[in-house]
Amino acid sequence: MADSRPIGIFDSGLGGLTVMKEIAKKLPNENIIYFGDTGRVPYGTRSRETIKKYAVQDEKFLLLNDVKIIIAACGTVSAVAADTGDSLPVPFFEVISYAAKSAVEATKNGKIGVLGTPATISSEAHKKRILSVMPNAEITAVSCPLFVPLVEEGWINADNMAVYDTARRYLEPLKAANVDTLILGCTHYPLLSDVIQKIMGANVTLINMGTATADAVKNYLTENNMLSGANNNGTNKFFVSDMTNSFEKTAEMLLGKKIDSNNTEQVDIDKI
Repeated sequence: MADSRPIGIFDSGLGGLTVMKEIAKKLPNENIIYFGDTGRVPYGTRSRETIKKYAVQDEKFLLLNDVKIIIAACGTVSAVAADTGDSLPVPFFEVISYAAKSAVEATKNGKIGVLGTPATISSEAHKKRILSVMPNAEITAVSCPLFVPLVEEGWINADNMAVYDTARRYLEPLKAANVDTLILGCTHYPLLSDVIQKIMGANVTLINMGTATADAVKNYLTENNMLSGANNNGTNKFFVSDMTNSFEKTAEMLLGKKIDSNNTEQVDIDKI
């Protein structure tokens, strides 16, 4: 029996749209509701208590929209507040476990790098998950606090010297460690893939958390008979906590397609 309820996705801002893009690509018949907490981005520099508070509010909002699953498309929430999903009445997915699994499968020399927000890196969430399945792995993790603001501003071009120089400085320890696999540990970071790949070199495999999570979601919905059905025309609805002038431009850049402004709505998340 088809389940046409929407998939719920939330993120601290617009970076989670990279996860939504992968979900829509693999599950084109699914309805999707996306909430971006643009009024409080970034989460990665906040305290653990604040991040958990925000995650609970975001999840509550999605539940009010009758979603069938919730995806925390935020590396920071997945790293320090994934337990907020334990008591939800619908299945909950975070993005770190699947990225860690993909990295272990991809590495050839056992040297894995992780890029993330300060909160994600200090949690060591990726490291713990990788070592649980690959105890001998050598992991180099680097905090990149400037990456999210760059992406939210649409500064992603490898030819932009500010972007290139920022990335080069962050990536120096990873090059020195000779990593052959690199987890983009924040859902904003795939938009910087070109500059990261250019600096790291073609032989380094970049792990997109959105792709790994989308595969897991597709498998789960299929195995549990929760797909919308082949006849459903998948729809997208966007909610944000603060409407910025650049929202549509940035969202279209992240999704790789035009979006209908009529499908975007601002909500007061503090009143949820």
